Amino acid sequence: MPRDPSPPLRLLIVLPSWVGDAVMATPALRLIRDAYRGAFIGALCRPGINDLLAGSNLIDEFHVERVSGVMGPKFVAAKVRPRRYDTCLLLTNSFSTALTVRIAGIPRRMGYDRDARGLLLSHPLAVPKKGAFGKALIPAVTYYHRAAESLLFSLPPGGRAGEGWEASRRSPPDTSTPTLALPPSTFLELATTPGEDAAANQVLSRALPAGAGGPFALLNPGGNNEAKRWPADRFAALADHLSRTHGFTILINGSPAEAALCRTIAEQARSANPATRCAVLPDAGITLGALKSIVKRSALMVTNDTGPRHIAAAFGVPMVSLFGPTDHRWTLIPTRPEGPEEVVLADPTLPASELANDHPDRCRIDRIETPRVIAACEKVLAVRR
Repeated sequence: MPRDPSPPLRLLIVLPSWVGDAVMATPALRLIRDAYRGAFIGALCRPGINDLLAGSNLIDEFHVERVSGVMGPKFVAAKVRPRRYDTCLLLTNSFSTALTVRIAGIPRRMGYDRDARGLLLSHPLAVPKKGAFGKALIPAVTYYHRAAESLLFSLPPGGRAGEGWEASRRSPPDTSTPTLALPPSTFLELATTPGEDAAANQVLSRALPAGAGGPFALLNPGGNNEAKRWPADRFAALADHLSRTHGFTILINGSPAEAALCRTIAEQARSANPATRCAVLPDAGITLGALKSIVKRSALMVTNDTGPRHIAAAFGVPMVSLFGPTDHRWTLIPTRPEGPEEVVLADPTLPASELANDHPDRCRIDRIETPRVIAACEKVLAVRR
């Protein structure tokens, strides 16, 4: 990959679409922000991702669009083109987003060479090579960070490079080889705005039982895949334990479509012990911005493999993450010292040479027993204390 002597002055980053992936891209965004300190950095993203990253200084302007349909790339390109970006880094893998930035006339376009889009990229990156798993087992946070490193190598910063980057590096990062390594002190990061903090206060005032306050334990029982959801009755038993043993007020989070699930857990927990204090956040009008602020205030999160897990890691909240038939190694994340994570696997005896994805029955999430989750909670709480 040739090195270009002129660093970007106007850089567009196409952000991942899912909440968890967008948070896992923040170390890459931080590397770029710190390296190109004089550059204007815009981001093309779907609705909601702009709220997720609000409050940080990672992005100067958001283009909130959905690239969908046959004419989608043309319509979105027309909105991006007036900004006259000279460089684009695609953290997405789709053909449509590569076509969008090509139509927008951005001369330098870097991204992974996949989904038959290589000819649309001026700087295609090698896709991680397939290994014993049939696909490269590389965590998303590393995948995005390697793309950012490749950008910095190809277009060296004009001034002082950011932490974790060697401006004198003589060879480009090897994006084709999977690796778990990240530079020291690399973490996920998010921030909140005063408006989001105020919205969180309103949600809590509507959701909490009379007289209830912190400390909070936040349970996240949902997920975009039913197979990734730990059973509701076990979340209820855990809620009772955390309330009775540690005095936590239990906050149960979910999307509007998961409100019934959250209510079921709260009702079962109160049936087992009327003294258990539970608040159902979807019934109180939780939003993504308010959720960030509530996560930031929590003393513990217990979650399935879904977006709020990454939000907790970004704020240094101790957490217990439950994994069923989705291999946890795809989403390994760096955690802060004050916010340790315990990963609980459905089948911890599965050989390292096997993927949990290939063993849906052996790695059913209901194989995780409640005592194992309670023990994991006690472990991270002990570290916190």
